[in-house]
Amino acid sequence: MTETEISKPIMVAVSGLSSNTGKTTLMCDLLERLPGWEAIKLTRGHYRSCGKDPLGCCVSDLIRDEPLVRSGRAENYEAGKDTGRFWDAGAVEVHWVIAGEEQVEDGIKQALSRVQSAGVMIEGNSFLDFVEADYAIMCARAGENRMKTSARRTLAKADAIYLSTIDDSDRATARIRFDEWRAGLSIDLNLNGLPVFTREDISQLIGLIQESLCATSAFSASPR
Repeated sequence: MTETEISKPIMVAVSGLSSNTGKTTLMCDLLERLPGWEAIKLTRGHYRSCGKDPLGCCVSDLIRDEPLVRSGRAENYEAGKDTGRFWDAGAVEVHWVIAGEEQVEDGIKQALSRVQSAGVMIEGNSFLDFVEADYAIMCARAGENRMKTSARRTLAKADAIYLSTIDDSDRATARIRFDEWRAGLSIDLNLNGLPVFTREDISQLIGLIQESLCATSAFSASPR
């Protein structure tokens, strides 16, 4: 076993079927319950090609020839922003990756090389094309937005579905709304028997993550 393999952090991915599915809120809920973990936020940007006003696009002015990785509180803390919320939730370090369409692999690997903790939570979809998470959660919210083009590909790599709600709907209501949304899609969204969780099940979800991490750690420690 190489030194690189020994120091590789445990990775938990938090992705979304569409925008505004509660990924950041779930990340914060998990970070509060996993002390000592780091967080990575992946923002895929466009340089004046996304159809938005370049002055209004949140990262268009940050796109460079190479991916940009901002690490540390002084570099990425802003109250109310996703990275700021990760700090407030208890992350011991936060890395913000700003990458163009062709820079995601390089950007996420740069960020992972900076991780010093045993575990890291990563928010995003496209990075899963380049690195394998130890546990992957797909967030969904019924009827919110069009499904992301990367969602079906990412769903195939998921270990669990997390249903978020805007209101305080219970588990049964959230599931009904989600199933109604799925039925209205033009494609068959096959969940492949994945377990489905809501905010009521956070403790159970944490338990499954910890089981996965223990299994991964035991595998890493076994003779090769």
